[in-house]
Amino acid sequence: MFLSSDFFAFFYLVATVLFIYGLKGLSSPKTALRGNASAMVGMLLAVVVTLLCPEVKVYGPIFWALLGGAVLGTGIALKISMTAMPQLVAILHSFVGLSAVFVVLGTFLLHKSGPSWGSLDWAEVVELALGTIIGTITVSGSVIAFGKLQGILKSGSLRFLGQHAWNFLLVCFVLGFAIRFCILQDVFSWVGMVALSLLLGFFFVLPIGGADMPVIVSMLNSY
Repeated sequence: MFLSSDFFAFFYLVATVLFIYGLKGLSSPKTALRGNASAMVGMLLAVVVTLLCPEVKVYGPIFWALLGGAVLGTGIALKISMTAMPQLVAILHSFVGLSAVFVVLGTFLLHKSGPSWGSLDWAEVVELALGTIIGTITVSGSVIAFGKLQGILKSGSLRFLGQHAWNFLLVCFVLGFAIRFCILQDVFSWVGMVALSLLLGFFFVLPIGGADMPVIVSMLNSY
């Protein structure tokens, strides 16, 4: 059965809308259950539509990954208490960011290893660069948020002299590597983006106090 690209685009759009409603629902305890259900339906839809893609040839690794994630997630959810929910959400968000980075890496390596190497157009390569930066910042920022909420790190803000200048310098270097990646489509530029974006996420969240971590987690989730 042949399915057009418009079919996949439509249902991916529906899944995205459900994710947005899920985030909106999590803004209040009264709507959190409905928001969580909306996000679950969106994820289920995204997974099913992806499995229908003609590019997917092997289902074994996907099945085992889904099964492993379901078992691990169920075990964590059954053991965690409601008072520890913010830090659980924070650490799970780090996995979301990590998955985005792996999607970028997979797409990049797919083009690098085949005859289509260097054929990524500007829209695709810019999307890969943004996915790398935002995903990596989400990883490191969420890890710091988890550490502060869990009490592993001090909940107070960590500030140092020249902090804003240092962050600005990091942003400049990250953008520099991103531009280089868009032009050359090389591994070195991608690794540079990952390394510096990780640092940027750390230094972005460290100065913020533990009481504001739920807000930071919500913001990183929006990324």
